[in-house]
Amino acid sequence: MRGYDLDLLRYLQVLIEEESVSSAARRLQISEPAMSRNLAKLRQVFGDPILVQSGRRMTASSFALGLRDRVQTVVRDADRLIETRAMNDLSGLSPRFTIRANDLIVATIARPLLSTLRQDCPNCTLTFAPESDDPASDALRQDVIDLYIGATDTLKSEIRRQTLLRDKMRALVRRDHPILSEKITPQSLTRYNHISVSRRGRARGPIDTALKQEHGLTRRVILTVPTYHAMIENMRDTDMILALPGMVIDHISMEKLGLTAFDFPLQLPTIDAYQAWHPRWDTDPTHRWMRETLFRLAKDVWKTL
Repeated sequence: MRGYDLDLLRYLQVLIEEESVSSAARRLQISEPAMSRNLAKLRQVFGDPILVQSGRRMTASSFALGLRDRVQTVVRDADRLIETRAMNDLSGLSPRFTIRANDLIVATIARPLLSTLRQDCPNCTLTFAPESDDPASDALRQDVIDLYIGATDTLKSEIRRQTLLRDKMRALVRRDHPILSEKITPQSLTRYNHISVSRRGRARGPIDTALKQEHGLTRRVILTVPTYHAMIENMRDTDMILALPGMVIDHISMEKLGLTAFDFPLQLPTIDAYQAWHPRWDTDPTHRWMRETLFRLAKDVWKTL
């Protein structure tokens, strides 16, 4: 294969990721005619259309999709050649990172993350954006956010991700809850009312699936709230049961609040939470520094990996 250079491979990477000449041109800050000329060169070099018409939009060809990971690796490795010098200049930078995460993540990681980042980069700032109904993939693609932290399984295939924690749901109750006076079983769970936490107002989830499929039981969910923190301090005044991730329970002042926790007597799926970013930032030295700092900190704060 002849007639190519690193810039042409970078154009190939972005065209495959964006699946649009105009979007790729905006991302690389060149004109659409220039990007079209580069697409023509790529088609000639590879003997493949790279982008094909699919209805009213373009999509990457199967050949191009097969190249995506290898092209990203080549471009990333080339960019790393100049990373070392860029990383030495953090003290003089003033980056601002916008991260989308739920209130549990923000409550446990926001302050220590900012503190750790500012040790290397005193002028950096963080903005935590709340979770919303807009897909995280779109927000990452459009540069609305720099990073997503969560457990959604609906991210687009090109979005990069790195697991930060593996967790499981536990039950939070008041310290003298009557369920604690006997062996906790799936049957005893259904004798008490439950609280469901869902930003979208969904009352049912994996706990209900496990109860139904494994034991033919149904629990009584009588209250649904949008966030966990809305109910934690009220649990000592009720016999209701609140399901929480273990990472949250580990950061609650259980003794002070008069609460305790127990494991559900069910086979529940593991919660895998990760940080996710658009591949355009994969090799950016400042963005990469932020991600690596978060990864190291998450292991210390959550201790779940």
